[in-house]
Amino acid sequence: MPAPLLSGADMRTGQYLLTFHIAHYFRGRGVVLPQPAFIEEAVIRIGIADPAQHYHVPLLIAPWSYCVYRGG
Repeated sequence: MPAPLLSGADMRTGQYLLTFHIAHYFRGRGVVLPQPAFIEEAVIRIGIADPAQHYHVPLLIAPWSYCVYRGG
């Protein structure tokens, strides 16, 4: 399992920008996409209000859509 992006002293209150390279991900798996792809990147801005809480950001992706939410 990958390590968290933030933990310990790095986990601070604030706004963060997450960039998911969706087209690169699918192209790397052999999916043929148009040029340019419908979605090249998904840029998600999240806020961390309480660094003591658990923050999990699941991303569900397809070449033509994505969904993100705060998981548990």
